[in-house]
Amino acid sequence: MHGRPTGAVGERFDDGVRAAVGGCFEQCPTLAKLLFGYAREGVLVTDGEGVVVDCNDAFTQVMGHAREEILGRHARTLISGLHGTELFAAIWRELTEKDHWRGEAWSRSKDGRLFPVTLIMTAVRDPEGARQHFLGLVSDLSGQEDQRRHLDYIAHYDPLTGLPNRILLVDRLQRAMEQVACRGTRLTVAYLDLDGFKAINDTYGHEAGDRLLVALARRMPSALRACDTIARLGGDEFVAVLLDLDDSIGEVVLERLRMAASDPVLLGDVVLQVSVSIGVTHYPQAREVDADQLLRQSDQAMYQAKLAGRNSDQLFDPEQAFNLMDRHQCLARIRTALERREFVLYYQPKANMHTGEIFGAEALIRWQHPERGLLLPNAFLPPIEGHAVAVELGEWVIEAALTQLEEWHAVGLHISVSVNLGAYQLQRPDFMDCLRTLLAAHPRVHPSFLELEIVESSALQDIELVAQVINACREIGVQFALDDFGTGYSSLTYLKRLPAASLKIDQTFVRDMLDDPDDLSILEGVLGLAKAFERHAIAEGVETVEHGRLLLQLGCELAQGYGIAVPMPGADLLRWVSAWRPPVVWSTESRVAREDLPVIFAQVEHRAWLRKLEDVVLYGRMLPPPMHVRHCRFGRWLYGEGRVRYGDRPSFERVEIQHRQIHEYANEILDLKWQGREDQAIARLNTLYEARDSLSEALLSLVSTRPR
Repeated sequence: MHGRPTGAVGERFDDGVRAAVGGCFEQCPTLAKLLFGYAREGVLVTDGEGVVVDCNDAFTQVMGHAREEILGRHARTLISGLHGTELFAAIWRELTEKDHWRGEAWSRSKDGRLFPVTLIMTAVRDPEGARQHFLGLVSDLSGQEDQRRHLDYIAHYDPLTGLPNRILLVDRLQRAMEQVACRGTRLTVAYLDLDGFKAINDTYGHEAGDRLLVALARRMPSALRACDTIARLGGDEFVAVLLDLDDSIGEVVLERLRMAASDPVLLGDVVLQVSVSIGVTHYPQAREVDADQLLRQSDQAMYQAKLAGRNSDQLFDPEQAFNLMDRHQCLARIRTALERREFVLYYQPKANMHTGEIFGAEALIRWQHPERGLLLPNAFLPPIEGHAVAVELGEWVIEAALTQLEEWHAVGLHISVSVNLGAYQLQRPDFMDCLRTLLAAHPRVHPSFLELEIVESSALQDIELVAQVINACREIGVQFALDDFGTGYSSLTYLKRLPAASLKIDQTFVRDMLDDPDDLSILEGVLGLAKAFERHAIAEGVETVEHGRLLLQLGCELAQGYGIAVPMPGADLLRWVSAWRPPVVWSTESRVAREDLPVIFAQVEHRAWLRKLEDVVLYGRMLPPPMHVRHCRFGRWLYGEGRVRYGDRPSFERVEIQHRQIHEYANEILDLKWQGREDQAIARLNTLYEARDSLSEALLSLVSTRPR
């Protein structure tokens, strides 16, 4: 504490403090001064006009001024200047009428920092009642304010990513629902779940997973508009609330969000990348719903996107949803549907793309619902998973498939049928007895025409038991296939220990292999595993002629997908088989020699580059791919390994010319885009596609082929 003030000010201080602390000062002046000096609150003493006569150390620390800089100033000069004359008038009025004022105000420290304070002012009067001094107690609230802000932050924001959490999301969603109700517009709730995030955590550790989440959380808000909200619910799940979207704008915003979440993230020397499954619901709806129901709807739609193959989006359909029905009701309704024979099987053919042979079909269950029409499996199977009714339904599927085989065989169509089997059903102790009973009821069907598929990522709790079941099935002629191979985390273990005859490559890798080098690498690796373990490889998700061509170049002939046929009733398949012929290019396509596979990968790298350019032109993605002919990944291959291996071939020069031409077109298109001439830029994409096709043909002329 500073020394006692001298002169007139010091005398006024003694008088003021004596009056302020009353008899305590008279009886023990040392104690009074100790209280003044050690008080944690700032203490300020002014004369009757408000001029400062003294203050304690706590007040100088709050203000950041030395004591000598405060003495002699009017108390109102210590306020920030943010307050108008109304505040000082109110303080003076209260002090005049009641000798006391208490409130909060903004003060300014010597370095210019603004901070909130609690201020208590008391008038001190002499024995005759005349007002001589004012005593002020000042408490810095900035620490409390920071604490309040911190508590508010942790209550409403995710601590890892800084995005809003569920509490703040629901609040904003409720406000958005009120807004669109008033304006007569629509909002969209999109529930995002990252595909493959668990694998990243398992492979690189949780720290890498957290860093990936932080990187994506920084990107995703930039894909949205200022009126939209993106929140993290926990784990790898995010929710976006999008205001006033029509269908066309909504597709663009969702695509931008998908790109932001799925673009690679570089962590040191490791490149991490995930895809994203999105569930979408809209508000308002025909029935009134609240914010929590919208979140549950979008969550359910996201789950359906997962079941549909991941890296996709699904729209919630309130009319077909079973979320309004509890599980007990759903189970009872499905049992009733079994009794009423409301379930039917559709069949998707499996073909040898090179020879055109139809060697089998996959049985796919549908529910011919009397009110809702034809329902797909993901509309009714999830609620019964792991329940006895799922076993009843599974047994019905096998029986119906055997009945269909009898009908086909009777008219000369001798193909096999594969049936999906749940892990719960497969691991039941009575499974083999039930299967033998079903086969015995159809003696005209040899067991070898029945194939059972188990999902590779399903929860097989007792792998030894499953292996015994598969061997028992093989002994009676029934075959097994591992479905969705490559999506689980025990692929090699299952492949080694489960004696399945076939591997069905998951459709997500097949669908995106044309322009995703990573998916192509996975697919090529699975084909290598199938060959090493002497298993048949069947590619799911063949949607186009180009998908089939690339698979044939890799040596994979067996496939199913919409590019071959959509699922159809059993009665229609017979007619389809008699009429179907494979595309001519499939029958003439040859397998590429293994040493020339880098050319195929280079071709896919180029398609991936072109897709990124499309993202810029069509969807407004701000970062274009490398535009120099030598800097893109295809260019690095072309002028590196490609030139070394193929540079002496006449067609190599044609590849170089086509590649340079594509980059010239691309730069012209980007110039149009940046100039705001988007329609012209989009129109020019067709020229780019034609050049891409010419480049592909030139590339294929470089490679050698092998007989099948």
